[in-house]
Amino acid sequence: MDAPLLQFEMVTKAKAGLDGIDFAVARGETLALLGAPGAGKTTVLRLLAGFDRPDAGRVLLDGRDLAPQSPPRRGLAYFDPQLPARSNVQEAVAQPLASFDIPARDRPARIARALTLLGLDGFEGRPLASLGPVPRLRVALARAIAPEQPLLLLDDPLAGLDPPARRALRFEFRRIVRRMGLTVLLATGDAEEAMAMADRIAVLEDGGIAQLETPQRLYEEPATAFIASLVGENNRLPGTVEWREDDECGVRLACGPLVEARVADAGGPGSRCIVAIRPEKVAVAALPAEEMGEGALPAALRDSVFLGDHVRLLLEVGEGGMLVAKRPPGTRMPVPGGPASVAWDPYVAFAYRALR
Repeated sequence: MDAPLLQFEMVTKAKAGLDGIDFAVARGETLALLGAPGAGKTTVLRLLAGFDRPDAGRVLLDGRDLAPQSPPRRGLAYFDPQLPARSNVQEAVAQPLASFDIPARDRPARIARALTLLGLDGFEGRPLASLGPVPRLRVALARAIAPEQPLLLLDDPLAGLDPPARRALRFEFRRIVRRMGLTVLLATGDAEEAMAMADRIAVLEDGGIAQLETPQRLYEEPATAFIASLVGENNRLPGTVEWREDDECGVRLACGPLVEARVADAGGPGSRCIVAIRPEKVAVAALPAEEMGEGALPAALRDSVFLGDHVRLLLEVGEGGMLVAKRPPGTRMPVPGGPASVAWDPYVAFAYRALR
C-alpha cells in the first residue's frame, strides 16, 4: 500500500479544544472535516498551513515533518475567497504563483489551465469588480489550483452562495479535483456538501475525530446520536432499553411501543436511549398493523406534503410519538382518519445513549 500524502499524528491544540487528532489522507483523495461551528475544522487547516503550531503531535506531508517549514515552503495551496482589489481575472490568478517559486515561463500555462477548468476562458481581462458572486468564487478557486501543489486546503469554499449555485458548484469542483488528481482537505459544516465532494469524511466532536468513514458508511451507520443528526435527517424516538443481546436490543419507546434496534452506543437494560431511523427506511401502509405484518406499529397520519421527488408523511405512533416517512409519489398512502401502520427493519434502526 502506498504511503499517505498527509498524516496528522496525535495532534493537540488546547486553545482550540483539539486533542489527539489522528488521520491520514491518501494521494488523490478528498477528505472532508465535518463538524458543528467551533469544532476545530479551520484550526486543523491552519495547523497544516503553518499559521498555527500544535502543542503536541506531528503533521507530516509526504513523510516530511512540517514543523520546521514556513508556510510558503510546505507544498500546499490554500483557498482564499478574498481577491486582490483593482485587479483583473488573469492578474488575480497569477498573483500567488510567485510565492511558490514557479518559474515565470511556466506561469502562463498554469494560469490558462486553471481558468479553463473553472470555465473562465474569455474572462482574463475582466475587472474583478465587475464580476458577480459565482464568477468571483470561480476566480478564487482558480487561484487555489493554479499553483498545482500536492495538497489543496478548502475552508467552506462555497459559503455565501445561494443553494442552487452551491449544489451545482460542489459537483463541478468534484469533477475538477478528480480530473487533476488533486489531494484535498476540505473543512465544512454542511454534511450534504461533504458527502458530495469527499471520498471520506472525518467528523469532529468533543475535540477529536468521532468517526471517519466513506459518505455512505457514515450515513448508514453513524457511531453516535450527534453524527446521526449531523448527517442527514433522522427520526429520534426517546425510550428505555428493556433487553440487550450482543448488538441487538429492545427499546420501550416513551410513546409506548416496544421496538427492536441495533446497539450503537446505548447502555444496558434500564438505560435511557434514543432510537434513530432514517425517514426513507420507514415503510408505510394504508392497513391496520396486524395486516401489514410482524413488527408493524399502528399509526395515524397527521400531515402529508408533496415535495416533488417524494411525499413527506408525518405520522403519530403510540401516544404522541411523531415519525417522519418519505415515500415515492404515486404509491398508495394512508389518508387522515384512515387505517395506517409503519414498520422498519431493526437492522437500520440504531439505539444511542440519550444526549445530555
